[in-house]
Amino acid sequence: MKKRFNRRSIFKVAKVDLTLSNEEFYERYGHKKTVAFYTLGCKVNQYETEVMAELFKKAGYEVVDFNEKADVYVINTCTVTNRSDMKSRQEIRKARKKNPDALVVAVGCYVQVSPEEAFSLPEVDIAIGTKNKDKIVELVEEFTQKNQKLSVVNNIMTQKEYEEFGVTAYTERTRAYIKIQDGCNQYCTYCIIPYARGPVRSRDPKKVLDEVKRFADSGYKEIVLTGIHIASYGKDLKNIGLLDIIKMIHEIDGIKRIRLSSIEPTFLTEEFVKEIANLPKMCRHYHVSLQSGCDETLKRMGRRYTTKEYKSVIDRLREYIKDVAITTDVMVGFPGETEEEFLKTYKFVEEICFSKMHVFKYSRRKGTRAYNFPNQVANHIKEDRSKKLIELSNRCEYKFMESFIGKTLEVLFEQPVKNMEGYVEGLTDNYLSIAVKGDIKLLRNEIFPVKIKEIKDNFLIGEIEGI
Repeated sequence: MKKRFNRRSIFKVAKVDLTLSNEEFYERYGHKKTVAFYTLGCKVNQYETEVMAELFKKAGYEVVDFNEKADVYVINTCTVTNRSDMKSRQEIRKARKKNPDALVVAVGCYVQVSPEEAFSLPEVDIAIGTKNKDKIVELVEEFTQKNQKLSVVNNIMTQKEYEEFGVTAYTERTRAYIKIQDGCNQYCTYCIIPYARGPVRSRDPKKVLDEVKRFADSGYKEIVLTGIHIASYGKDLKNIGLLDIIKMIHEIDGIKRIRLSSIEPTFLTEEFVKEIANLPKMCRHYHVSLQSGCDETLKRMGRRYTTKEYKSVIDRLREYIKDVAITTDVMVGFPGETEEEFLKTYKFVEEICFSKMHVFKYSRRKGTRAYNFPNQVANHIKEDRSKKLIELSNRCEYKFMESFIGKTLEVLFEQPVKNMEGYVEGLTDNYLSIAVKGDIKLLRNEIFPVKIKEIKDNFLIGEIEGI
């Protein structure tokens, strides 16, 4: 499991003994053992950070903010773009500056894809890939005992079974993320993630349901099903798929909302959409990844649908689900994307008018097929195209929000609004951010009907009805 790069056998002296019990640690050093986390990337990473935080708490650690001085810093890295790699390295360096005596652990996708690079960073004491995060506390103690840098990076491409790694409680959120699968078999030409996460592995449905029940018993009202490619759930299991696990969760008392983090358009068949439209707990929000609104570009990307097929999926969602929110990802500057191809994308997304778009610039990633594609697009062109799509996204988002003024929406309240004193914010099932005047102590984790009055600072402002 553990690999040590002998040519760089770097020994580092641990400044504190993290093998001590919390009582012994406090007696010797005058404070509890502390750990801080920084999470980059997707909802799956956020989920896995919550699990690692739980493991440390069970071992007697106090979780503190990343900006505070801690004994252990854990950076859960991302590698989806070159910028993600750079940001991961930046946060690793920041951790060391916050406390030169701390133990710094780099985990996740960047480490998995670039293990030697991550391990060679002088700030890193332990490097863990996308597997074995469940052993993070034991590895911290091993480092303390042996004072030798550790690298724990397995060949993820041979991983065939889901690594059970569950959460029992979230500390700050009112929505609970449930990871139901890992890995991806799509291999889009631009994407490094299949190499970071390995092949599709689905979580045992019993484990999924047990986790949902624990959250329901703890008072959570909304769960978000997440994974690297959740549409693939069940492909490696027998007689179960995504729709089946959704229906099972739907039967659990206490859960009021079920939300999907992201889903491939090819999975949204008429049969599937009809079924979910008849499940009242399903949130009317679907993040349906597009990437490009041009067929020629989609083909080079290795996407498995055409714009015509994608449009039919969106029409289907809007036909069967009233006031559905449809969000998406759109990439600009993919190799070979001409001005004509970009204009096709622009017109296509303008026609659909998503409730929100995540626009990002193509990032050339070694190890992907697109890395060697000809006709790479200049950065200034990517920047210009990105700005145009973001402006369009903002207009469409405002139009979607505006359509709800005067209507009453059910809102799950979460937290105080920053920079709006006296206001509390929450989320509708169709992914609208709502703010009302109120007391967070009375509203947090409760669902109330809100009459929408106006738009202000990217919020719909409303008043709670009936109280």
